[in-house]
Amino acid sequence: MGYTVMMIRSIFYVIKQSLVNLWRNRTMTVASVTSVSATLLILGIIFLLIVNISNFSDYASDQFDVVQVFLNDDQSNAEMKAIGDKILAIDEVSNITFESKEQALVKMKEEWDEYSTVLIGLEERNPLPNSYIVNIDNLVYSDSIVRKLNQIEGIEMVKYYRDVIQKIESITSFIRTLGLGIIVILLFVSTFVISNTIKLAVTARKTEIQIMKYVGATHWFIRWPFILEGTILGLVGAGISAGLIYAGYSQTYDLLTQDFYVLIAAYIVPVSGVMSDLLQVFIPVGAGIGALGSLWGVRKYLNV
Repeated sequence: MGYTVMMIRSIFYVIKQSLVNLWRNRTMTVASVTSVSATLLILGIIFLLIVNISNFSDYASDQFDVVQVFLNDDQSNAEMKAIGDKILAIDEVSNITFESKEQALVKMKEEWDEYSTVLIGLEERNPLPNSYIVNIDNLVYSDSIVRKLNQIEGIEMVKYYRDVIQKIESITSFIRTLGLGIIVILLFVSTFVISNTIKLAVTARKTEIQIMKYVGATHWFIRWPFILEGTILGLVGAGISAGLIYAGYSQTYDLLTQDFYVLIAAYIVPVSGVMSDLLQVFIPVGAGIGALGSLWGVRKYLNV
């Protein structure tokens, strides 16, 4: 019972001292929170870019093992069937599927889901072409197949995503590498600022810490208020940056989902689809920056 009471008192002491230190060093507290917020704000922006680019890349990758062949609009059923036979005659083609313009419109409505209302009225004057979806046995032969398809008369266009995917993957890789470098630098800066905040708190309580050490307080008992202080700084910074990103991304998403930008919006990840993942990153990173900064600041200046 006595041990439990002592533990509860120790916890309350740690919390109290942390809050007192934060208020006592208000200027550095604001600087630390601002630093963490800026770091996580940039991290969040890069995270959103990567998520959306990856989403589009996944969509394009789904089309990677197929080639869609659009047919001229003035062809009869017999002519379209003849083109299909020529496509099947290509050795590396495993099978083909005919997609009429009516089926293409239905498919587009399903993909656009809640934004499909902008397609109302296209049934009467459907601008989409008839097409064949060509499945390839081995992607190694994809370039050769595309060249052969372009030689068949009656084919208006061949839709092939390989170049797009390679470019997207290249851009994604560049953004990840650049983002990682920026984040490492900013994490270091934030940790350094928080550690300086803790150093000021340690210096201000130099005499008190000496007395605590003389009466037998362990280093960890002295450290915990500072660790909690840094953790609070990190979490507050994470909360601020998460709020800013939520507001900014929501506004951007709402703008892109307007009728004029609906084609772009189809590939943008909704707000609800990214914020939960973002918080799972922000909370541990924010708390980790704060705790690490505290340990760094206390480690050297505790021996007073």
